[in-house]
Amino acid sequence: MINCYVKKENRLSVIEGLDFLDNIEDRKSVIWIDMFLPTLQEVKAVEKIFSIEFPTKQESEEIELSSRYWEENSRIEINSYFLINDKKDPVNETVSFILQEDLLISIRYKKLASFNTSIKKLLASPREYKTGYSIFSQIIDIRIDADADIIENLSKDITNIRKQAFDNEIDKKDILEQMSAFENLNMKIRENLTDKQRILNSLLKSQHVVENREDLQIMIKDIRSLVDHTNFNFERLDYLQNIFVGLLNTEQNKVIKIFTIVNVIFLPPTLVASIYGMNFDIMPELNWDYGYIFSIGIMLLSAITPLIIFKKKGWI
Repeated sequence: MINCYVKKENRLSVIEGLDFLDNIEDRKSVIWIDMFLPTLQEVKAVEKIFSIEFPTKQESEEIELSSRYWEENSRIEINSYFLINDKKDPVNETVSFILQEDLLISIRYKKLASFNTSIKKLLASPREYKTGYSIFSQIIDIRIDADADIIENLSKDITNIRKQAFDNEIDKKDILEQMSAFENLNMKIRENLTDKQRILNSLLKSQHVVENREDLQIMIKDIRSLVDHTNFNFERLDYLQNIFVGLLNTEQNKVIKIFTIVNVIFLPPTLVASIYGMNFDIMPELNWDYGYIFSIGIMLLSAITPLIIFKKKGWI
């Protein structure tokens, strides 16, 4: 699906498809072409009309800076991450942008809330968006705000899980799985922010960008602040994991301690029973009337004595 946003004076209209672009005058009035799940024929048609070449899906996902940002003549090509915050498996989806003079062309393969919000703002206040670059800045700014909200919610979740770590009624396996999920999400956010930081720094140095340079600097500062928060979340998660492992070790030590005490209690009676269970012909207590009671008494005494000693030592 392709939507063309056409601006004439202060009016903005949305036209679906590419048929009207055959007219050169109409082509100049387009400020944004948003391509969502485009077919190969649609991609080729846009490339032919505007003499551009979109990167392949594989090329757009490469991490080197030359693949994320490319500037040539009057055209800027950008591949940027947009986080899809799926609780089970968050994903950084790559969106491709091309800035060519006053025109923005975007190509994406997933529904993204940042684009929906940008479209609503664009249709509500078309006067504020004079070129495709201003639309691109708005999309990135909205995405940064969304990342900030995710980080804020993640910080709250980390605080809550810290309390759960000391709750014996909650399954420890669930806590470990939550910690792993939080760490994965935080890693995706950090990757997303770092990618945008590199792109915006490169865009700030571009000679083709003449408007909203102050907004770029503000967004870069916001990203730096958010990166610091992700670092803090990493530290908190690492600290919680150390506490959690310490609690698990303490519980395991308690279990081992119980088994050790039980072994110590039953070892002396076992020794006594082993001695009197030997089959020798000459055993003084064998024919003694009180031999059985005597052996039972010794076994009880040998079991109770360690308990008394442990109690005085404070070990139990």
